[in-house]
Amino acid sequence: MRRPVLLLLALLGGWLLTGVVVAGPASAHATLVSTDPAEGARLDSAPEQVTLQFSEGVSLGAGYARVLGADGARVDSGAAAVDGATLTIPLRGNLDDGGYLVTYRVVSADSHPIAGAYSFVVGRGELVPTGAAGKDTTDPGVAAALPVFRWIGFASLALAVGVPVLVALCWPGGWASDRLRRLAGRGAAAVVAGAAGSFLLQGPYAAGAWIGSLFDPSLLSATLRSENGWALLARIVLGAALLLVLRPAWRGGGSPSRGRLVAAGALALGLVGSTAAVGHPVAGPWPGLAVMVTVVHVAAMAVWIGGLVALLSVVLRPTTAPADLAVVLPRFSRLAFAAVVALVVTGTLQAVREVAEPVALVTTTYGWVLVAKLVLVAVVLAAAGVSRVWVQQRLGVRRSRPAGRRSLTAQAFAASDDPGRPAEKDAAEIRARQLSESAAEQLPTLRRSVLVELGLGAAILALSAVLVGSPPARAAVAQPVDVLLPLQGSAGADGSVQLSVDPARPGANTLHLYLFDDAGRLTQPADIRVTLTEPEQQIGPLAVELLPAGPGHYVADAMSVPGAGSWTLTVTVRLDEFTAETASTVFSVR
Repeated sequence: MRRPVLLLLALLGGWLLTGVVVAGPASAHATLVSTDPAEGARLDSAPEQVTLQFSEGVSLGAGYARVLGADGARVDSGAAAVDGATLTIPLRGNLDDGGYLVTYRVVSADSHPIAGAYSFVVGRGELVPTGAAGKDTTDPGVAAALPVFRWIGFASLALAVGVPVLVALCWPGGWASDRLRRLAGRGAAAVVAGAAGSFLLQGPYAAGAWIGSLFDPSLLSATLRSENGWALLARIVLGAALLLVLRPAWRGGGSPSRGRLVAAGALALGLVGSTAAVGHPVAGPWPGLAVMVTVVHVAAMAVWIGGLVALLSVVLRPTTAPADLAVVLPRFSRLAFAAVVALVVTGTLQAVREVAEPVALVTTTYGWVLVAKLVLVAVVLAAAGVSRVWVQQRLGVRRSRPAGRRSLTAQAFAASDDPGRPAEKDAAEIRARQLSESAAEQLPTLRRSVLVELGLGAAILALSAVLVGSPPARAAVAQPVDVLLPLQGSAGADGSVQLSVDPARPGANTLHLYLFDDAGRLTQPADIRVTLTEPEQQIGPLAVELLPAGPGHYVADAMSVPGAGSWTLTVTVRLDEFTAETASTVFSVR
């Protein structure tokens, strides 16, 4: 068991070292990249449409995309369309001068909803505060129910797949066990129930609706049209089919036919695939490879956790014959070892992809949950090591001994009732019987170790259910700001300002500001001011002290951002006594 632990430490250590040495900007899942009109833009005439460009493909699903006037009335035509990563909202004709608010809630490829708002101005109107859109959050009931159903999905998959795998590979006589039959059957039924619950919740989750709208036809229809919805429906069908295919074997108490085993294996692989091919793996870099890694991870989890449940429920009981223990435990020990190695390797690969930068482990919610999961994994690996050592010591699952030692053992048991029977074979059978009887007498120790493994495994599945429903750390880690904005005055756009904020985190930040005229040349204003505000928390405006750093270049070496939030940085430039222009941008601080 030391090898998986050392492998885990080596992989994580290499990742941390690499992240420190060659850390680059983290990729993010479906974040808003640009808009047209730009945020805070002041236009001479109304545009025909509003365009939002995201970093990855999105869908409207049960979400929305609207443009509101200053009075709250909709001014879009209601026919928003998505083409890959581009969201287009057509506007009504002949819009009056004034401020307009763009609000949206779309669904990214990993099934997480993304909501936001920004405003622009036509003519001499005033900007509409983004707070006018209200808070667009997930209903508390939906937010609490989704992780529960995800956990049910993971745990039931382990029973539906892991229990039959243990019986087929480690204990053919287990097909006659009523308890194992009930575990596998209830697991398959729970797969269906968990997938159905997740299907119903996906609509309110995507739309930001309350939990009472589970059966809203429009939300159900939107979920049915999504890839996530199809994957959940496939899970329902595959779970029910697996239950039906294996029922004759469980009922008859004998091994299923080769055809049924092949069919059951295909259905189990489909269940694993439908679980892995949604969420974070399908979004971000290298989705094909990520899905394959996740398939291996989910399959290893099901084999390991499901096998532990079967051992604890049936095998590790006083009524189990010592001969059966001698057959089942060594085989499952080898199977579990392979599953644990697969879990360690694929889990590390997943962590590297979803976290991207080591610093995100301690600066994001996703990172802290992952850290908690890694701590539990380390503890459960230690418990698994205790179980494996127990089996090795008591049932002879160990490395081959030198030939000399085997011959000595054979000579010690050379006496045999059957003169024609090889003495070495008699010695091996006698030793195996003695080992199995001794192991049966000391089962409580192994049972306690397996119980610890299983309890920690259940906790790890719960943390996994939370991680699956959380934006990955690579999307939540703070990103430096670097934008070029048009300067807007009463006569329209005149020149531009380039802003960079680094690292865009609470505390001291460095601001660089460059002013350009219409020809793109650096220009010197008569006066310049910068302020920070956080409308939702009602903070600001906070004045930022600037120092000249060259023609048209200003620096704030210690711009203080009081805390996390969605901050608006506003630049006011006075070119002369009568002419003033402004530009503003909103950036996230995490």
